[in-house]
Amino acid sequence: MRTSSEALTTESQRLISEADMESRNMQQDTSKKLEGRIQDIQSLRKELEGRLEEILGEIDSLTALKNRVEKALEVCLEPMKVTMLCLEERTKRAPVERACDEVEAELLKEREVFEDVVSLLKRTIEQIIEQIRLNRSAQYYLENDLKDKSQAQNIDGSCALMVNYSFKNSKLTKLALPTMVSSPEDWQRFSGINISKAEQEKANSCSLRMLVESVLEQTATDMKRQFQASASAFQMKIHETKTAKAQMEDQLSRVLSELASQQRNMKALLEAVIEEEIPLGVAQARLSARAQRPGIEQCHDLAQAHLITELEELTAQINRMRKAAWQSETEQRNLIRCQMDLQENIEIKANSLYIDEVICTQLREPIMISKF
Repeated sequence: MRTSSEALTTESQRLISEADMESRNMQQDTSKKLEGRIQDIQSLRKELEGRLEEILGEIDSLTALKNRVEKALEVCLEPMKVTMLCLEERTKRAPVERACDEVEAELLKEREVFEDVVSLLKRTIEQIIEQIRLNRSAQYYLENDLKDKSQAQNIDGSCALMVNYSFKNSKLTKLALPTMVSSPEDWQRFSGINISKAEQEKANSCSLRMLVESVLEQTATDMKRQFQASASAFQMKIHETKTAKAQMEDQLSRVLSELASQQRNMKALLEAVIEEEIPLGVAQARLSARAQRPGIEQCHDLAQAHLITELEELTAQINRMRKAAWQSETEQRNLIRCQMDLQENIEIKANSLYIDEVICTQLREPIMISKF
């Protein structure tokens, strides 16, 4: 009995010693595994934080870029409004002036260019908004992943700090082993997907920013080029209108001068007719008086022949002067019609000149198109 008892005691001591050693070794191994796991989490967290910082930077860059595009869109609206006003003002020209001239053609091109730019900028804003949404989606997954990993790291850190004396007087309870959701490979793959998504959205954001910068530069160049083309067309048209108006005014001056000359000419002719009618009356009176001579005294002598010739010549002269006066009057009517036509055309040119040089030029003068 004694030998059996001693053997049991020795075996018990050996079991206690082995259990203590084995538990210590297992606890140390578990602590090392926890420390390794913490390092893995820290390493992955660092990578996730890097991607998160990058994606947040892209969100900020795209937001600033969106603001630039929105301001560019606002800037485009004012020149387009001016173009529409110029087109509207030019419809107020006289019908004969409403032909589709070079200015009209350039203004229509300008309106088309501005409308295309506005449409493009609106689509660009939509693309930026969509990319920001995708970036925020990537941000959401990164932040959630980091939150979970931070919580897991804290838990594993707490586990690593647990030692035996902390639970010396604790009462053990039966523990049901938790069901694991993922394997280490799944865990690594999950974060890898989030990182890949963030990297892809970052690359997409960079490409979009480069594209938008190109769009802003090109649209500003296109608008400026067309605006200058319209300005050149306006200058040329204004010069042509001024030249035509000056020529008409010069022609009007000559017409008025000729009209005054014809009026003086007609007055002189009519006065000459009146003057010539006096000797004609004398000749008629002489012939009438000589017709009272008695019988044989009514001789067709030299005096009678001369009186008849004088009467005929004076009558012919008066008729010729009256005809000349009538022709002068007809010429005056033609000159007056020409004067009225010229005055009307000069007024039309002056109105067109006022619309192009004053109204449209003043509308367009404040517009400055520079790089967006």
